[in-house]
Amino acid sequence: MQGSTATADVGMTGLAVMGANLARNLARHGYTVAVHNRTYARTERLVSEHGEDGTFVPSESLADFVASLKTPRVAIVMVKAGSGTDAVIEELAELLEPGDVLVDTGNAHFPDTIRREKALREKGLHFVGCGVSGGEEGALNGPSIMPGGTAESYERLGPMLEAIAAKVGGVPCCTHVGPDGAGHFVKMVHNGIEYADMQLIAEAYDLLRLGLGASAAEIGEIFATWNTGDLESYLIEITAEVLGHVDAATGQAFVDVVLDQAEQKGTGRWTVQNGLDLGVPITGIAEATFARALSGGVPQREAARASLPAATAEWAVQDRDGFVEDVRKALYASKVVAYSQGFDQIAAASAEHDWDIDRGAMARIWRGGCIIRARFLDRITEAYERTPDLPLLLADPYFTDAVSAGLPSWRRIVAGAAQNGVPTPAFSSSLAYYDGVRADRLPAALIQAQRDYFGAHTYRRVDRDGTFHTLWSEGRAEEQWD
Repeated sequence: MQGSTATADVGMTGLAVMGANLARNLARHGYTVAVHNRTYARTERLVSEHGEDGTFVPSESLADFVASLKTPRVAIVMVKAGSGTDAVIEELAELLEPGDVLVDTGNAHFPDTIRREKALREKGLHFVGCGVSGGEEGALNGPSIMPGGTAESYERLGPMLEAIAAKVGGVPCCTHVGPDGAGHFVKMVHNGIEYADMQLIAEAYDLLRLGLGASAAEIGEIFATWNTGDLESYLIEITAEVLGHVDAATGQAFVDVVLDQAEQKGTGRWTVQNGLDLGVPITGIAEATFARALSGGVPQREAARASLPAATAEWAVQDRDGFVEDVRKALYASKVVAYSQGFDQIAAASAEHDWDIDRGAMARIWRGGCIIRARFLDRITEAYERTPDLPLLLADPYFTDAVSAGLPSWRRIVAGAAQNGVPTPAFSSSLAYYDGVRADRLPAALIQAQRDYFGAHTYRRVDRDGTFHTLWSEGRAEEQWD
């Protein structure tokens, strides 16, 4: 029951950097914030070091934390995804009352969110799986926020989240995504697109490095120039800064002293697995995820370096400026493909789970605060405003024209990279997807015929309705099965 100590508008448990910064963001916007951490010293440190941000109500126990919240309570959990999240949620659920709102802002796998939401709904609680993107800086100064859950929970929670979210043109980068796991699903796809975007940028860097023999600093200047045009984005901006950074210990370019083995926390892998489950070809995201895995395959790479020939000639670029422009256009086109595939995946999952996700709204809330924020998200928002049920983002007139303008460059870069032994899995797979989705006829007809031959899997015909099977070992007569 609510007592006289219930003064907090919202609570945050889990005060590592992300949780602490979200709590500070809420306090800065005038909310009284209950704060709790398993280790009380961290709670004390937040209050002592950042008390000027606003009003905090510290608690040593979860029971006191819950008691400090005004009803209907809003309790936010920001802990490492997995069993620890379940433990905190279960403990909080025993202390909360029907009508209260429990929010998980960690990077939870959306099936876990669906499971948790169902269990807590049976207790009368509103459970919100809420994606938050923007890293430490975004959490403090304005992230992109993707909450799922019930419409009723958003009535209570939405004004707080919209207040602390990033703003673009005065519009909050936050909206109610949909029921149960929708918020965490969209955050997962966001991270998958992030994987693809980062891999494409890395491939562009590698092409400029190997094709031009350019230094990291020179390539950083190219990226800085690109960031003033249609490639403008947070990731392009930080790439320019990283490439311009010099290692203090060696005096070398910082990127040249970093081990070339990229790690991952799992959201890219989840995205690819879900793409396979849905049958959505998110090839750019998949290749980006596999590229990280390949980079960490040390025994395989060592064996390959020792024995596999390249059979390539030295790459002699004759027109430096033309080559740079080709890479820029190929990068832009490949990025559009990655986003198009990601939005296809959102549409498929929305239909599968009956989430009714507004893809235009997702593009809108990704315009600021998040890691994949980019100028062309405005164009994606406009595309879905024009055609809410757009079957393919690439088919929107703006993106059709934009990609078509870069197509010759894209083909030159992919062909040149293959001829000169430069691995460009994301560039190449994106171009292959583009050609596959636009093809009049695909070789899938042969695959289906093969499947019918060895497994009687049937096929359909182009000239009449129905499902058919050929009796391959019995005179090859054709049967209609329906």
